[in-house]
Amino acid sequence: MSALEPPDTDIPARQTAHPAAPAQGGGSVLDRAHRALSVGIVSVVLLIAFEATAVGTAMPVAARELDGVPLYAFAFSAYFTTSLFAMVLSGQWSDRSGPLAPLTAGMSAFAAGLLLSGTAGTMWLFIAGRAVQGLGGGLVIVALYVVVSRAYAEALRPAIMAAFAASWVIPSVVGPLAAGTLTEHLGWRWVFVGIPALVVLPLALALPAIRRTASGPADPHAPVAAFDRQRIRLAFGISLGAGLLQYAGQELRWLSLFPAVAGVALLVPSVLGLLPRGTYRAARGLPSVVLLRGIAAGSFIAAESFVPLMLVTERGLSPTLAGMSLAVGGASWALGSYIQARPWAEPHRQRLMVLGMVLVAAAIVAAPSVLIPAVPAWTVAVAWTFGSLGMGLVIASTSVLLLTLSAPDEAGANSAALQISDGLSNVILLATGGAAFAALGGGAMSHAASTASSASHPAAFAAVFLPMAAVALAGAWVATRLSAPETR
Repeated sequence: MSALEPPDTDIPARQTAHPAAPAQGGGSVLDRAHRALSVGIVSVVLLIAFEATAVGTAMPVAARELDGVPLYAFAFSAYFTTSLFAMVLSGQWSDRSGPLAPLTAGMSAFAAGLLLSGTAGTMWLFIAGRAVQGLGGGLVIVALYVVVSRAYAEALRPAIMAAFAASWVIPSVVGPLAAGTLTEHLGWRWVFVGIPALVVLPLALALPAIRRTASGPADPHAPVAAFDRQRIRLAFGISLGAGLLQYAGQELRWLSLFPAVAGVALLVPSVLGLLPRGTYRAARGLPSVVLLRGIAAGSFIAAESFVPLMLVTERGLSPTLAGMSLAVGGASWALGSYIQARPWAEPHRQRLMVLGMVLVAAAIVAAPSVLIPAVPAWTVAVAWTFGSLGMGLVIASTSVLLLTLSAPDEAGANSAALQISDGLSNVILLATGGAAFAALGGGAMSHAASTASSASHPAAFAAVFLPMAAVALAGAWVATRLSAPETR
């Protein structure tokens, strides 16, 4: 037994007899029964958050040094493309034998991808590393959701989701500062090769606690189900289709129509087969929860990915300052998650989610105003503070609603559907934004574009932000359809 584990007498009797079942009754996420597990899985999220904020800061410099600015969006979306397949695999793997193995494999792949990107000599090899990292990230995120569904009572889930969001606060401040300092003084590669060393501590904290409280199948007495090969084939199709669509959007040649058509042909049946019936038409209940997650995450992340590049190339900010413009957003995101976790907020959850999407849309609209020289660069930081508050209200709430609407033995599959919607929306909207960015000359920026005097292509950035704002506004309508349909 690990020294990090509390003695077996601290484990509720129900969990001892049936470890896959969620705890019942009161308590808190930091009581004796949950403390080691909560600290462990929040540490995993803390590492992922640090990576996301640090890599986003270093990415503009990496793209320029590797002559890969035209492929800038691809460096982000490659992560989401491969994670789509890994999410489905992780959902089945977790439902079949518990979340411990996919979480371990995912963290290992996550670290390996960082090392590959950090040592890459070309942009395509850098993108390959991001793809490997995405495989790991997809395995990890779904496994964490299954851990939450099994080890925490329904009343505790909003609190642990809020803790996940709160774990982004310190990385959102420290990540850009540390990554910017490393990038400016030692080089961007150190941002990537240094993070894998941080994997050891979260694993040491999380794995023993998961083994004790959430390992094994949901029903240990039922026969072990085989992997659903049809769903795995659909997952591969969705990843391959998304990759082809992204490639077509980056190439912008008439021959690109062929991979674009092939990508759509693979995506459509795969999406229909993997997401809940009625998702595409925003059917009430679970389908709209899944759809809203994609709309919120895709529109916000696609816009946020271009914020550091816009500030570096258009306003002459250093990578550190450009990354810090997003730093306050981590705190306001955590605040939004904290608000949705309060008991008084439960009856108003749907209205809070509508408000959240309105805030996201307003933030994305306001961000490109800094393309006007008279507008202060800190306007982005203010806008992103309110947008992140909205995301905190929405993202944590979609997670809570999904687990509420899922049976224990469906938590893995439904969590995978939620993450597929999240990741697929990121890929599609990044591909769309990246194509518009490249078409309007955004990829033609030179290595000297980091100076304030090197104005490039403001319209290319506007073509990314404004459509994403419209998508986010559509999400406000979807947020009105989250309540389950009435039964007669």
